[in-house]
Amino acid sequence: MEERQIMQSNPPKAKKPADRTDTMSFLEHLEELRWRIIKGLIGVLAGIAIAFVFADFFVEDVMLGPTRADFFMYDVLRVEAENFELQSRRLPGQFFTFWGTLFVMGFIISSPFFIFQMWSFIEPALERKEKKKTFFSAFFITFFFLLGVAFGYLILVPFALQFFAQFQISDIIRNDFDINEYFSSVSMWVVACGLIFQIPVVSYSLSKIGLLTPELLKTYRRHAIVMCLILSAMLTPPDPISQVLIALPLTILYEISIWVSRYANKKRKKELDEAITGVSQS
Repeated sequence: MEERQIMQSNPPKAKKPADRTDTMSFLEHLEELRWRIIKGLIGVLAGIAIAFVFADFFVEDVMLGPTRADFFMYDVLRVEAENFELQSRRLPGQFFTFWGTLFVMGFIISSPFFIFQMWSFIEPALERKEKKKTFFSAFFITFFFLLGVAFGYLILVPFALQFFAQFQISDIIRNDFDINEYFSSVSMWVVACGLIFQIPVVSYSLSKIGLLTPELLKTYRRHAIVMCLILSAMLTPPDPISQVLIALPLTILYEISIWVSRYANKKRKKELDEAITGVSQS
């Protein structure tokens, strides 16, 4: 009877489920990362294969679409467009442009799978509660990247192309643009916008580890707005409407980053208080 009371007063604690990452060495973690990268690259190859199947559409309608005056976004943006003449000045110029287009399109198509593979490398070491949050983080990273790509292609590229196509310092100089330069510029603008739209994600990550605060972002808000206006002025024709169309989304993105930083800092403070007091505040 006495032994039964002792057993009831001190019940055995349930053991946490074994985590395979607890026993993995540093080299085994590197091996896991290597396979995740390989799987991600296989996804990229699959995306390139899909782009190859629809090569005519991606090259003629997507990559070369903004070079035509009847590109649908020119009507939406009210841009007076003219045809963008291209030349191939190098023997393999069109060959490199063709495969470069397929590679970029394949990477964009496979970006959700590639980001998911990077998330899967982190996922086993996290608690069940954190796994779900990390899954949504991977989703939002992909969402903001694709949103930035869409912004770059549908907004930035039409304005930038027509600005450079119509810019002249003298009537005796004719604009003849090389196909490789065109491909490099369009790819750089589109991918760069995808990376720039990661600002809210970066804001959350830096705020989560205490390196960024909403107060700091608010302090430099005016500087950020000026930088957005300067960037839009450099990439668009000299008229206020097109500059606002570029600067406004960038400014909204910065404001979202302030809100994200505030949320991440509150969450971090709550977690620190729980760790110090040992009492859950949820």
